[in-house]
Formats: sequence, structure tokens, C-alpha cells
Amino acid sequence: MSKQLLFIPGPVTVAEPVLAAMGKPMIDHRGPEFKELQASIVRKLQPVFGTTSDVLLLGCSGTGGLEAAMTNMFGPGEKVLVAPVGVFGNRFAEIARTWGVEVEILDTEWGKGVDAKALKARLEADTKKEIKGVVLTHNETSTGVQNPLGPLADSIRAHGAYSLVDTVSGLAASEFTMDAWGFDVVCAASQKALGVPPGMAMVAVSARAWDKMKTVKSPRYYLDLQKAREFQAIGQTPCTPPVSIAYALDVALDLYAKEGATNVWARHQRNTDAIVAFAEGAGLQLFAEPGMRSVTVTAIHVPAGVNGDEIRKKLRVEHGFVLGGGQEKLAGKIIRIGTMGAITQTDVLAMLGALEIELLSAGLKIQAGSGVQAAVRAFMGPVPA
Repeated sequence: MSKQLLFIPGPVTVAEPVLAAMGKPMIDHRGPEFKELQASIVRKLQPVFGTTSDVLLLGCSGTGGLEAAMTNMFGPGEKVLVAPVGVFGNRFAEIARTWGVEVEILDTEWGKGVDAKALKARLEADTKKEIKGVVLTHNETSTGVQNPLGPLADSIRAHGAYSLVDTVSGLAASEFTMDAWGFDVVCAASQKALGVPPGMAMVAVSARAWDKMKTVKSPRYYLDLQKAREFQAIGQTPCTPPVSIAYALDVALDLYAKEGATNVWARHQRNTDAIVAFAEGAGLQLFAEPGMRSVTVTAIHVPAGVNGDEIRKKLRVEHGFVLGGGQEKLAGKIIRIGTMGAITQTDVLAMLGALEIELLSAGLKIQAGSGVQAAVRAFMGPVPA
């Protein structure tokens, strides 16, 4: 196929205006043009994060943002409670261990969200305040789970621990209110719901988190957030930034504002609802439990007797649609469908039609059209009586 549409958890299909912005001539990253560009991006990002605090731009992937958050906030011997719901939550924990931070895991079965009552109970039991930080994943692409953050935030605020949140694949696809929830460090990245190529992480930092960072003496250089803050104050970055990605991000944020945040959230929800309806209509089992399902990635069990990797290969080669597979213990067991980036309802229906064709060709015993018709009905909404 000459063109592919990406229905994966990222990177995503990028809109033409955003791609075009990357073709702009280079500028001096120590000059006034970059200072203006950086300020424009930060100003537009703050309402997306739901904060009036600093939002720093780092030239790295989302994982770089997570490492920056951990290494700047906590040092060797400090204890954090990590509540993973999949691969990337575990990665956050591994970053902490790598830098000598003591990690306690609050276990959650994959496919489920963090139990707010269990988190509250563990924090209430920590009467000596040994837990210095709580680490959450807002949206877990490996399982298609999205944690409702409000109840989790309540328990953390009551305890007083610092909070680190990975919303790399969640930010901009649904409402995020960092200040109202009281989160301290929140990490996101360019290549997800904002629809920009990879290359830039965004890290929002609260006032009290800056105070905590002053007490951490562990070494860091490239990912030193205090240094990044000092340079951002003069309109620069400590090291050479990905200027082309910055141009693209600035345009993407303009498109986001033009569409309107609530409309963007509704679009992600509609696309997800259509995919869920397709799965249910075709008799397929969803991996994430109801009430905890992501609006950016839907995980579907591979039916017995069907080779999920072969299905995805045919979709990519013969139809031009790229879907994700399972990771680690879910390898070969689920198909993951991303809804981020520049995709339309027509694109979603075309992809689902191709998926249904390949499932039928693989011998799945379903009525032809059952899944796609359910998706169409989901897009149409309730039919008037």
C-alpha cells in the first residue's frame, strides 16, 4: 500500500498542516524566534494539562519525560508506591529501581483499573509517612485501561505524598485537571493524542514539586528539570531542541483549540464507542473491564483458533491499516486499536470493515456485517422513537 493509516498506540497518523509545519526553515534555538515559539507552545499546553504551573519541553520520548520526573523528584532510598496496570506502569517502576529508589507495587490485575479503595487503605496504613511518592499511569496502552484519576488523587492528597502521573497516551484525549487533582509532576509526549511526530516530551511541575526537587542530590544532566526551567525562563532549552517538532506541536495545538477541547474528547469517545460496538456485535471479547476502558486504545481478545499476528499483517499489507499487538504476557493474545491522530469516522469504519473481512477469512464464525453494522449504529447515536 502506498499509504498506511496508523491505528496503533503511537506514533499516530499526522494531519497535513502539522506535517507541513515541519518543513519550515531552521531557526536559532538561542534566538528570539525560538523564544516566541517556546512561549506559544507552553501557553497553549497549560490548559490542556489543566494547570497554571510550569510546563517544560524536553527533546526526548515520553519515557525520557518519565525518567526526568522520577530522577528529579526522588533519590536513592526514598520509597514510592507504584500502581501499574500494564507494561508502561511497570516501566515507570523499573526506572525508579534503576536510580536506587525503593519501589513498592500496588498490584492490579491487567485489564482492570487501580482500586481506589485499595490505594486509600494502603496510604492510610502508612502512618509513619514512609511512602514519599505515588506513581500512577493515567492511560495504559498495553491493556487498553484508563484510570479514573479523581478518586485516586483524593487519597494521595489526604496522605500528603508527592504524585507522579504518566499521561503520555491520555493527555488531550479526555479532560485532565492537574491543579484540581493536586498532582505534582505530569508527563506527556508529542506523538499521541495531540497528533505530532515523536520527539518531544512535556513535563508539568507543581510549585511544591520544585521545592522537593531542591532536596534531591542524585546526579542528572540531560534530564535536569531545574536546569530546563532556568533556560525556559530566558526562552531557551539547555541543549539543542527538536525545532521541527516544536513547529509541528505549535500548529497541532492551534488545531486542537480550533476544534475545541470538549469536541476532541467527544471525537475520541465516539471512535472508541464504535470500536467497542464492533467487537460486541462480532461477538469478540474486550480485554479492559467496563468503566475502565481507554478512549485512545481498545484492546480486544484474539478469538480462539485465529492468528492475531497474521490478521494484523494482512491488514497492513493488503488494506493499509496498522494495528497493534499484545506486549509481554499478552503477546499474541490481544489486538490493540488506537484512536489517536488524524483519523475520521470513515477511516474507522473502513478499518473495521477490513478487520471483519480478515476475521471471516480466518474462519471466525460470525455473521458478515455484524460488527460493522454495530459500529455504524454507534456513530449514528440513539435512533429517535
